[in-house]
Amino acid sequence: MTAQPSTSAQTGPLTGVRVIDMTAVGMGPYCTQTLGDYGADVIKIEAPDGDVFRHATPKAREAMAAPYLQLNRNKRSLVLNLRQTDDLDLLRDLIRQADVLVYNIRPQAMRKLGLDYETLAADNPKLIHCGVYGFSENGPYAGKPAFDDIIQASSGLADLQGRGRDGTPAYVSSIIADKVTGLMGVNAILAALYERTVSGQGQAVEVPMFETMVSFNLIEHMGGATFDGTPTEMGYERALSPYRKPYRTQDGFIGLLPYTSEQWKRFFEVAGRPEIMDDPKYREPGVRAQNIGELYAILETLTPQKTSDDWIALLTAADVPVTRVNTLEHLLEDPHLKAIDLIQTLPHPTEGTVTIARSPVNFSRTPTSIRRVPPTLGQHSNEIRASRKFETKETE
Repeated sequence: MTAQPSTSAQTGPLTGVRVIDMTAVGMGPYCTQTLGDYGADVIKIEAPDGDVFRHATPKAREAMAAPYLQLNRNKRSLVLNLRQTDDLDLLRDLIRQADVLVYNIRPQAMRKLGLDYETLAADNPKLIHCGVYGFSENGPYAGKPAFDDIIQASSGLADLQGRGRDGTPAYVSSIIADKVTGLMGVNAILAALYERTVSGQGQAVEVPMFETMVSFNLIEHMGGATFDGTPTEMGYERALSPYRKPYRTQDGFIGLLPYTSEQWKRFFEVAGRPEIMDDPKYREPGVRAQNIGELYAILETLTPQKTSDDWIALLTAADVPVTRVNTLEHLLEDPHLKAIDLIQTLPHPTEGTVTIARSPVNFSRTPTSIRRVPPTLGQHSNEIRASRKFETKETE
């Protein structure tokens, strides 16, 4: 069934907030799409060739690739050539009347264009000027180029994927640094918007990928270094165990995690091995944590004894956390996701239909919505140029 974009008035919590989006690829567009889902009016500024992700794969039509379509709903597209004075002047006009500017251009390039915070704040002191880029301007890595793979490697995330296994660093099969930093950008912008209601002033906000991912990774993996700052016993043992993984059954795999003492006890009762929990190494949480790898190894020997359906039925009845291992393809037919209409198929003027996951956030009074499907390159250029005063109300 094909849904329809919302035609009702904007009701999201950011209704009335105006965002100029000078970002491309994954991190920045994810940030600004989230703001758009929350009701903000987002104008996406694109060079004549468009966002790089427009030209990724797969795609059914040129400049409308799947990754771009998943990151750019609830936006209007305006093509500008910032080497041309008129286009740069138009951008400055838009920023002068905006609440938020988000960019992932390197700060030195923004300064060269006269789009740095100090210059723009002179005309718009309430502006939230948010840079999402590789490395903080306050350290020696300032200005270095950065993409998701570079940050996964530099932040220790690639190292973590090899620990407890063969030691070979590996990338997570997701643009996780882009997405985590994009969400951190949303958090920072919302905090700055709230503070503005108190002070009446905007501010510059910096959300660097490297520092964001280092902070993210060290939450559980600071380990022993927490206590004296020396790099000893770093890493969270449970997460790094080579036996922490989906477990093979007679006919597939399950995700399984007994966590509390009672859950471990009930699991081994269901598995027909209740005596295992009599072992002093596993009985108490503090000691069990030191031997968690051994317990996970035991799980691996037991799960092949039953089918996935059998385990899920038995462990669900015993209130032990368990799930089938879904493939990406399974998610499109998942009954829970269908019931809440998370994954929606929407009509699109050039693509026929597009299937995208809506915002997972539910507000009781100010719901998120999909009001605009991802735009074609420059789709709203004429509309925005014709209304240079940047009307408060979006034109449809």
